[in-house]
Amino acid sequence: MTVSIVILTAVLYILAYNTYGRYLGRKIFNLSMSSETPAHTLNDDRDYVPTKRFILFGHHYTSIAGTGPIVGPAIAVIWGWLPALLWILIGSIFMGAVHDFGTLILSARNEGKSVGEISGMFLGTKTRILFLLVIFITLLIIVAIFGLVIVSIFEIYPQSVIPVWLQIPIAVALGYYFRRAGSNRTVASIIAVVLMYLAIILGAYVPVTMPPLGPIPSLIPWLVILYIYAYTASILPVWKLLQPRDYLNSIQLIVAMGLMFLAILFVHPEMSAPAVVASPSGAPPIFPFLFITIACGAISGFHSLVGSGTSSKQLDTEPDSKAIGYGGMLLEGVLAMLVVVSATAGLGMHYETGWFFPNAPAEVLTGHEAFARHYASWGAAQGLGVKIGAFVHGAANILEGMGIPVNISMALMGMFVASFAGTTLDTASRIQRYIVSELATTAHFKPLQGPKAATGFAVISAAVLAFAPIKDAAGNWVFGKGGLILWPLFGTSNQLLAALSLAVITVYLVRRKINRWVTLIPMLIMFVVSTYAIVLNLHTYFTTHQYHLLIIGLVLLVVDFLVVGVAFRTFLPQKSND
Repeated sequence: MTVSIVILTAVLYILAYNTYGRYLGRKIFNLSMSSETPAHTLNDDRDYVPTKRFILFGHHYTSIAGTGPIVGPAIAVIWGWLPALLWILIGSIFMGAVHDFGTLILSARNEGKSVGEISGMFLGTKTRILFLLVIFITLLIIVAIFGLVIVSIFEIYPQSVIPVWLQIPIAVALGYYFRRAGSNRTVASIIAVVLMYLAIILGAYVPVTMPPLGPIPSLIPWLVILYIYAYTASILPVWKLLQPRDYLNSIQLIVAMGLMFLAILFVHPEMSAPAVVASPSGAPPIFPFLFITIACGAISGFHSLVGSGTSSKQLDTEPDSKAIGYGGMLLEGVLAMLVVVSATAGLGMHYETGWFFPNAPAEVLTGHEAFARHYASWGAAQGLGVKIGAFVHGAANILEGMGIPVNISMALMGMFVASFAGTTLDTASRIQRYIVSELATTAHFKPLQGPKAATGFAVISAAVLAFAPIKDAAGNWVFGKGGLILWPLFGTSNQLLAALSLAVITVYLVRRKINRWVTLIPMLIMFVVSTYAIVLNLHTYFTTHQYHLLIIGLVLLVVDFLVVGVAFRTFLPQKSND
């Protein structure tokens, strides 16, 4: 079964790219080599920089991937592997890839502006402000929480610490080398990748842990270091760190996925999960929450921020947007599929209860028993270590079947997850800088319009939220986990953002009398899914007295209806003229 899944996924994505992707490029977006992109017309050697397609693909892909396509599918298989896989395949081909492709090319044709800024051009100034506020809230949550995600990965997989930090000087050196005229990019890339994998091997044998500093828990100094890094990476020219680091991460990801493909074909792991589980213990209803839980890997509003926030400013030619926008999303779907196989068949190869539940009786389980224990209930599947661990341990089991030592596999997968979380952190910080600057310009507030001040506000506001104290299960105040305060809103706000971005693209197509249905249908689906999920969550927030989530959720719901309502009023009257 698992061999059939990976082969079928690869075949479907190749066909989709060369048929539907080609149709979108030629008939819908009418890509042209003669159209100059903002990377050329606004080149400032900092944010607007013409970039070779394979390097920009690496930046874009690793930025949209993050830990989203890992965490989401690793939870969603609680409803069975079949619904998760179907949503990944259908969603990525007909919705997510269209969404990413559309926002990238739309931004490239509008001076590299964010999708929120572009919404004002089509839907009015008031809608633009509302849109930018939704983006600000979404990015605030991402920047606040992903620092904690990386720290948690460092604590769970200390093998990942050395390779994650050594990757930065390797990337900086590669970035400077790529700027030299006549540089041999192939040789430089090979050397950088070899160094990176040597760092992974070193990390496997020299795990690093951060000791507590007196009464200060270890996560606090890690968070400080990470936010200093996020600020620095966000204000540096993209070619110095962001591009080469993401390029290296993309190579690492492709190598890791290639190894996973070969391992599955070689090992033939048996599917240990049921195809469908209608009502898992304690889980919310499969509709709409499957479509919220799996965002990255199927469709994600955050991708519109990457495409219109950084990638459009580096796009060398319009035709490059097909590989970067449409192709990047399909490759993320491949990663999500591999997570499904790892968290089911891989985890079933060898499962020790002590990995995830230290207080449980020590047992070694395999097959259906392993899956049933790990996904016994919705509560059991929660917690960052449990979510990511299902993938890391499952993937390590499969790779071990090819003879790769388990400690090397764990270091490889731990670094894999931590690196992509870091990429999301620095990319989101950079995009938030643009949003803060756009909002400050709208409000005529000059102190926050500059890149350094806007970046500082973006990082500091997220850090304040991250460091805010919250009560743990025992009722004690814990510092450094404040990002969790708003995390329950991320899934719904992210998919709401996808619906709103699709609304903007749809208006763009309608005004040019181009087939609107390629984006209108996905927009309607995501509008229904995100709205229904917000309503169900609002009921939960009210009954559990989480009034901070209730208030922000109500704001998101109102914005949802206002923006989509304006979009409908904009293009529906023109229907009779088509």
